[in-house]
Amino acid sequence: MKINKILIAVLFIVSMLKISVAQTDTVKAKVLADSVPTAEKYYNKGIEMFKNKNFNEALVNFNKALSMNPTFERAYYNRGATYFELKDYERAISDYNDALVLVKNPDTYFTRAQAEYMIGQKTLAMADYTKTIEIKTDYAQAYYYRGGIKFEQGNYKDAIADYTTALQHKPDYGYAFNDRGSAKRELGDMEGALTDYKLALNTNRDMPFAYCNLGSVKRKNHEYIAAISFYTDAIEHKKDYYIAYNNRGSTKYDNGDYEGAIEDYTAALKIKSNYEYALNNRAAAKFKLKDYNGCVADCSAAIALNPKYGYAYLNRGNAKEMLRDEDGACADWKKAIELGIEIAKSYIVYCK
Repeated sequence: MKINKILIAVLFIVSMLKISVAQTDTVKAKVLADSVPTAEKYYNKGIEMFKNKNFNEALVNFNKALSMNPTFERAYYNRGATYFELKDYERAISDYNDALVLVKNPDTYFTRAQAEYMIGQKTLAMADYTKTIEIKTDYAQAYYYRGGIKFEQGNYKDAIADYTTALQHKPDYGYAFNDRGSAKRELGDMEGALTDYKLALNTNRDMPFAYCNLGSVKRKNHEYIAAISFYTDAIEHKKDYYIAYNNRGSTKYDNGDYEGAIEDYTAALKIKSNYEYALNNRAAAKFKLKDYNGCVADCSAAIALNPKYGYAYLNRGNAKEMLRDEDGACADWKKAIELGIEIAKSYIVYCK
């Protein structure tokens, strides 16, 4: 039976860092005796508790402020921000809704969008980022996060437009440079991607994912030594960066260094033991070193984590073929085909 190449799945990274934005302003309390409670005093106490990350006490004080003044827009907003920090996004949205009835504040639209995104309501989040921009046309973060949703949708050209506008308003926005680079990479503009990743690092040298992305561009261009160097930079800036270990391993694999590849895949798995990509990739390297039993074991472990991992079935089938388990190989190749791995169709012709 014919021996075929093993395919490697590699995971790339795009930064989509979600944040909450709380306004830690204070409101001047009315001049009354210290013993006389006011909505403003409770509000200010809530802000103090929020700053100290004492979120439950912050809620208590914001609740008291609102019980005394049901039209206290800033109290609704900051109670919403507190719920956001507690990951209670539904209540956060409810408070932002109440705040927006009182004041059409761009920060409130923005933070409501953040909460909507966190619960998967991306269409609503997109609309709120747009409302933010309509009120405050230079709101760089709103352009950036709206671009992020467009990126997720595969609308890379419009994502690039939003990242570019974000950068016009915030020229040192490293995340926007990085993600614009990733959008350009998706469109095949490797030179543009390379430039943007470097610009990201010019704003902040401590951005491990930008080094990782630079490595991915270099790997795509078959510049393996340069790619390995960038992945190493990523790891130096983030010691537990399992994706960079995986990608560096894959670059070593491409460069024929299968032992080095296995070392990196193993390092990735020490950090994230359920990382099925590294298991499958390590299996591929073991195959190259004729460790067919080891290949089968790693593929089986990857499949146990993700039963729909087509490439792992493909690779396990190849290893079983070398172990003269023809029935097992054919079964795995058939499963790979069911899971959409087209190349497995050329393997199956050898099956009965």
